[in-house]
This record gives sequence, structure tokens and C-alpha cells, in this order.
Amino acid sequence: MRTNIVLDDKLIERAQKLTGIKTKREVVHEALRVLILLNEQTEIRALRGKLPWDGNLNDQRQSRVKVR
Repeated sequence: MRTNIVLDDKLIERAQKLTGIKTKREVVHEALRVLILLNEQTEIRALRGKLPWDGNLNDQRQSRVKVR
């Protein structure tokens, strides 16, 4: 989708310096990707303690220990 937007040059320059991203377009794409990722994480965190789990944590931990 093509659109015209006014960007804050100082924010773009700062983002480019911090990330090493060369173009404004790439900076905007990365910013959108991170914004979506952070919001999805917030949705997942909201589920904490609300999903049932049936398992044995001690058994799972033991399965990671190598027996010699």
C-alpha cells in the first residue's frame, strides 16, 4: 500500500543510528513489526494463570537431566 506520511526526522535518524537500518521505509516497517509483536505479547501475558495445565513439572525437569 502506498501512502504519504510526515515523519519526525529526528526520530527517524535516531532509529537509524540505533538499528543500523539504512532507509526510512525499512525503519517504518521495523517499527510496525515491533509494535505488532509487543501488542501480541501483551495479549499473551493477559492469559497468564487463565489456561489449565495438566502435567508434572518435576518429571519434565528430570527429563532434561542427563544421567551418567
